[in-house]
Amino acid sequence: MFDTKIAIVVREDLATWQKLNVTAFLMSGVVGAAPQIIGEPYRDAANNTYSSLCVQPIIVLAADAAALKTIHTRALERQVPHGLYIEEMFSTGHDAANRAVFAQHGPGDAKVVGIALREEKKIVDKITKGARMHP
Repeated sequence: MFDTKIAIVVREDLATWQKLNVTAFLMSGVVGAAPQIIGEPYRDAANNTYSSLCVQPIIVLAADAAALKTIHTRALERQVPHGLYIEEMFSTGHDAANRAVFAQHGPGDAKVVGIALREEKKIVDKITKGARMHP
């Protein structure tokens, strides 16, 4: 049904609140890069209107730190646009601070805690190989 796949991979040893936070932030990046994936508003039987949601399923995977580093490297090597959340961003309180701490790290030393990508299915599967369905 969809030519693309959305995958979010989170580091498995994070606290639950951190996993949820990273997933939400990364999904907002996917939507920002592809606003066409947002559908029409929802309406219930009482005619109440609700926010639009993504029209495409999202797979949430888990991986350890080493696998996340490999997944990040694969995405960079294939030049696949992706969102990245690093551990140091947990200590900041706003977007400007997130950007500042992010800019201090490169692919070699970034402590990746989450990555999100939307690309052709086979490419996403190759990049995320080694991650597993989040429990």
